[in-house]
Amino acid sequence: MQTIRKYSRLMKNKVPAFTLIKSLLALIVITGMLLVYQGLSRSVFSHMAYLRENDQDKWLLFSQQFRAECMGAHFRELRNGRLYIEKEGKEVAFGFTDKKDFRKASATWHGYHPLLLNLADVNMVEKDKKVTIKIYWPSGLERTFIYDFKEKS
Repeated sequence: MQTIRKYSRLMKNKVPAFTLIKSLLALIVITGMLLVYQGLSRSVFSHMAYLRENDQDKWLLFSQQFRAECMGAHFRELRNGRLYIEKEGKEVAFGFTDKKDFRKASATWHGYHPLLLNLADVNMVEKDKKVTIKIYWPSGLERTFIYDFKEKS
């Protein structure tokens, strides 16, 4: 008997059926918005990872710049971990500094211009005007730059 009363009370409350449909539709819209937001977040993070600079990009840029610096230059000497060359009548020095970067400067080591930053170590060796520069990054990347300053005949 009580169940019949409860049922009859429920029947007296007239709730439109479309409110249930509205709530389901709202849930579907909210779920769709969350999925779109999640997809956009993943896309942004993947683009950030792609655009982030890495040591390989720095190496490629450095090797092009340094090769351009050495072209047409005359080798002077390699002393105290610094490479001295003469280009267009000016003596220029390149070397690894205490600030962990590889720099270009005047022969008196003034007017610093960093070419590579945040390096672990740099080793330079010269044999018969052939200079070998080994560059080490903290990430473990190791690259070698070789340039032959012998005069072309």
